[in-house]
Amino acid sequence: MQSVDRAVSVLEILARDGEAGVTEIATELAVHKSTAFRLLGVLEHRGLVAQAKDRGKYYLGAGVLRLAGAAAVRLDISQEGVPICREVADELGETVNLAVLDEDAAVNIMQARGTASVAAQNWLGRRTPLHATSSGKVLLAHLPPAARESLLARPLPRFTERTVTDAGTLRAELDRVVERGHGVTNEELEPGLAAVAAPVRAHDGEVIAAISVSGPVYRLNRDRLTEVARRTVAAGTELSRRMGYGF
Repeated sequence: MQSVDRAVSVLEILARDGEAGVTEIATELAVHKSTAFRLLGVLEHRGLVAQAKDRGKYYLGAGVLRLAGAAAVRLDISQEGVPICREVADELGETVNLAVLDEDAAVNIMQARGTASVAAQNWLGRRTPLHATSSGKVLLAHLPPAARESLLARPLPRFTERTVTDAGTLRAELDRVVERGHGVTNEELEPGLAAVAAPVRAHDGEVIAAISVSGPVYRLNRDRLTEVARRTVAAGTELSRRMGYGF
């Protein structure tokens, strides 16, 4: 914990001062120069700091911008998603979630409940499996091939008798998700629960989130899923537009 605290302190010093040398950092942290040098070495290896070779000074690296950008995207998309999720929830009467990828899971960062989902489960903040949820399938389907195959190589836990646990079967389904523009689950995570999700894209076309509509299978039957899928895709398109895609 001490090393983590010191590493964060190094980043804060560089953010405050713009740049600093090993001696300056060691003095402010009250550590030996060799300790400060090791901390800077690890941070430099991860791209969080960089060194001006001509002056021997360190400054914040591009890795910090990458992390900050990811955080900004989450904040922006959750804010922009609020009115859209609420509108869809009011229109369809079902639960609407906005999810982003978190390593090997989907995390719901926004939720709106429709009039028919008063007793629905709260999914906000939950990490849900990629292979057994509609949002997860959308996020997984649009990953770069190497990243997608890496996740498909892992065990696929079974949650219900309908959960897809065969990588080949799931791979074929993910291809269909990309082709038709939405993903569907039918009692694959929980008995009685169905859902449909569509991608949300950033300005560069990258899929950064998935918007989903979920409800009980007796309401989201095959006929209604077609209508719900159409509305969910439209919502994803609108949110993508708000995130700058298509301009």
